[in-house]
This record gives sequence, structure tokens and C-alpha cells, in this order.
Amino acid sequence: MRIVADTTIPFLKGVVEPSADVVYLPAKGFTPEAIKDADALIVRSIDKCTPQLLRDSKVKLITTATIGFDHIDTHYCEANGIAWRNAPGCNAPSVAQYVISSLLVLEQREGNASLKGKSIGIIGVGHVGKQVERLAMLLGMRVLRNDPPRAEKEGSNGFLPLDDLLGEADIVTLHVPFTREGKYPTFHLADKAFFEKMKPGCWFVNSCRGSVHDTTALLDACRTGIVKETIIDCWENEPDIDMDLLQTSSIASPHIAGFSADGKATATRMCLEAISSFFSIHFEHLSEVVPPSPENPIIDLNDFDHHRIEQAFLRTFNPEVIDHKLRNEPSSFEYLRNHYDHPREPKAYQIAHATLEEQETLQKIGFQII
Repeated sequence: MRIVADTTIPFLKGVVEPSADVVYLPAKGFTPEAIKDADALIVRSIDKCTPQLLRDSKVKLITTATIGFDHIDTHYCEANGIAWRNAPGCNAPSVAQYVISSLLVLEQREGNASLKGKSIGIIGVGHVGKQVERLAMLLGMRVLRNDPPRAEKEGSNGFLPLDDLLGEADIVTLHVPFTREGKYPTFHLADKAFFEKMKPGCWFVNSCRGSVHDTTALLDACRTGIVKETIIDCWENEPDIDMDLLQTSSIASPHIAGFSADGKATATRMCLEAISSFFSIHFEHLSEVVPPSPENPIIDLNDFDHHRIEQAFLRTFNPEVIDHKLRNEPSSFEYLRNHYDHPREPKAYQIAHATLEEQETLQKIGFQII
């Protein structure tokens, strides 16, 4: 069989070749001519799977190494016998790591290093939202949840109406899919009315999809003091991001929140597992799809004077590095995204000199204890 894969899909080369013919293409290389003889595609969000691309091709299956799938014309695929598979949950721990690390950085800038006691409103409590909730609770935060589809299905207990959440939360973070249609569309969910209902001085985080917030409304909320701090990983009109929002944002990054090495490896494995199941072929080297170890895998808590768990968490990922790069070269949005140094998640690190009380929390976060 023949597979066409985005050349930036990590940990793929050498694993697929024994079982299939593989062609690696950059995003701009995904043309009708280049993919016409492919049985399967392995893509990422920048690779647009449109009718123009797929028409007259032999493609039977599209796999995407992403949670989102709005880059795939699913209606066309389903009408034309093309199956598609996304990778739900693949990068959920990575996005949660990004959100919590970013919040900790902001706390440090204010002279603190703990999130304990702050209330965080999570809008969208699916794969990612649940991971954010888990970490937030482990760090002593009060969690407010809003998820109308889940509340409708499971009952309203444990969920708040959006207006109530916005009025109570110190921090609001978005983790919804991008949809324009259906009962709960999310296009410009965070609009002028949304921000006007927020608790003044609130922190706002978008690490799901750029068009879930209205940039003009967000900037107005920042200027009027409704929003005090902003963490923006997802932007409207990427890669042509709004320069005013970049300058206003407390932490800015080029849509890399889900780009941990662990999440990337998981997404690649999920794509190959989907292809294996669909075509009944075996990838003998699938177990080799693993990220490299961190350069310094041991974190010694004796390096820190206070808030040792939070400081250890920041050792796994500090968003200020990529923030500085984006501010220095905003026109290099796609380059920075494609050449990002993927961090490892806490599970790749070992903790030394933790107290018994600290060990319990650290292990729940995912760290190993030595």
C-alpha cells in the first residue's frame, strides 16, 4: 500500500517503510497530483483535506495526528467513501502542561509561585479540559466547569451556566472544539458579551482554536481592565496574527500548546494504529514510536526554597522561551511552530528529595519518585 505523510510528523520515518511505500511531503506539497495514488494520508492541521485535493484520488483513509479535524472536509469524505480518523486526547496532557505552566509563570511575575486558592473556569471539559481540571485541583485551585453538551447528556450537577462561571472565575480557559454549526457553535464564543460578564481583572487563556475568541472584543476587554492577563496560543487568521494582541498578551506562543514530544508520539502511534486496523496490516516497529529522554531527567527539589512542586513543574516546560521567540520574530510563526523544541511531560522526569507529603501530589501529577 502507499501512504503519503506530512514530513513534519515525528517518529514516523523508519517505522512505516517495512510495511508500506511512504512519500513524505511538506504542507505545500499536498497537491492532487502528489496524493492521487495514495491509499492513506497522515496529516496535521495545516494540511487541508479539501474536495479539490481528494477528488479523483485513490485515498481510502485520512488520519490526522491532531485532536481537531476541521482541516478535513468530513462531509465530502463521508459522501465519497473516504474514512477519516483523528487522534482524540493525544495531546491533552501537553495542553494542560502548557496552561498550568503559563499560569505559574504569571504568578511568579506577581511575586508568587502558587495557584492555590484561585478559581479557574474551564469551558469545555473534554479530553483536554479534564487534564487541566486534574492538575488544577492537585495544585489547590477551585475548579468551575462549563460544558453544555456534557451537562445535557449527564445532568447539570457539577457544571455551571456560562454566565455564572464568568462572574466567579479568576481565570477562564477555553478547551472547546471549533464549530460554526450545531446546537453549541463555538465560533466567537468569547465575544463582547462574554467578556462583559467576566469578573474584572480576570485572566484569559485560549489554547484551543483561534476563532473561538473575537480578537477585537478581547483587545477591548484588555484595554478596559476586564481582562488583566492573557495567555494566547491560538490566534485568529494564523499565521497572520494580530500584532496588537501579541503586544497585549502576557504570554504568547505559535499554537504549540499540544506539541509535547509525548503527545506527538502518541498522535503518530494513533495514526498508525488506525491505518493498521483499517487495512489489516502490521507495523512491526510501532513500539519504537517513542520520544527521546529529557536532557536532564532528574529534578532535585532541594534546588528550590519554596513552592517546590510548582517549581518542579516549571522545570518540565517554561513558556517564556517560545514567547520570547515569537515576540522577536512574529512573521516566523509557522517556522517557529515547525521547528519547535518539543518538551517532555512530567512522566519523563524523576524527582529527588521529595517529602512523603510531596511525593503523593507529585506522583498524581505524573512524576516518578527516586
